[in-house]
Amino acid sequence: MPEIPDLEAYLAALRPRVVGVVLLRVRVANPFLLRTVEPPLAAVEGRRVSAVERLGKRIVFGFDGGNPTEPDLFVVIHLMVAGRLHWREAGASVPKGRGLAAFDFPGGSLLLTEAGKKRRASLHLVVGRAGLSALDPGGLEVAEATFAQFRGALLRENHTLKRALTDPHILSGIGNAYSDEILHRSRLSPFKQTETLADDEWLRLHEATVTVLDEWKLRLIADMGEGFPEKVTAFREEMAVHGRFGEPCPVCGTSVQRIRYAENECNYCPRCQTEGRVLADRALSRLLKDSWPKTIEELENRRRS
Repeated sequence: MPEIPDLEAYLAALRPRVVGVVLLRVRVANPFLLRTVEPPLAAVEGRRVSAVERLGKRIVFGFDGGNPTEPDLFVVIHLMVAGRLHWREAGASVPKGRGLAAFDFPGGSLLLTEAGKKRRASLHLVVGRAGLSALDPGGLEVAEATFAQFRGALLRENHTLKRALTDPHILSGIGNAYSDEILHRSRLSPFKQTETLADDEWLRLHEATVTVLDEWKLRLIADMGEGFPEKVTAFREEMAVHGRFGEPCPVCGTSVQRIRYAENECNYCPRCQTEGRVLADRALSRLLKDSWPKTIEELENRRRS
């Protein structure tokens, strides 16, 4: 799922292309994409885009009312896991199968696609800021918050750090990939409970959250240049641990480990983050029971033998 750095790259590419430009037409290829009926989607056709914003993990297109009696309208796109945006020549065809919609502007068309067979991406059209706020899960924007606000948000309820970082009602725009990178940078276990953090650990976590997200945002925007982000992925070679199971940690050289759960996996370095402990993967630990290795040394010895 695209997270803050990926979404900010989209915003940086979209703003010079569409802000101040009239949206000519919206073509919806898959009716399941549209989650609202009033006002009709045609209401934004012929309106000028006033802003492109981010609301958590959603991309928002603002349209000013044509006169004081017309309310502002907002198109809200949630890409979910496999949704992606593409900038193509004006009037480009919506791809068959994975194509969901096209937004036609005089200088190009913005295509919305979704890989795979599951259709999770969504589009809402809402009226005014009040309608927009109803879609906001309420998570704290870390870049705009103080250390005290960050700590307070994570302490409202006791959770593991992995869950707290990725809960959109606690923090905004962070998902599986960048939470792994944040926890590795802060040298903290994904299973550590928020209420058990010491003061120095809170400082490390806050600094890592701010810097990891900002560094990756700037990196992705720089890599994009004047183009459009076409390779939005949760797995990047430059990442320290996410998606790098079995590869050496860039800090200590220990093999990166993983925990699988639901449709995701959590990647971490045992020496940098868990004091050498190998965290239990539920499925494998149930299967192996007492044979499950407890430390990275035990795991490495087994592999050598």
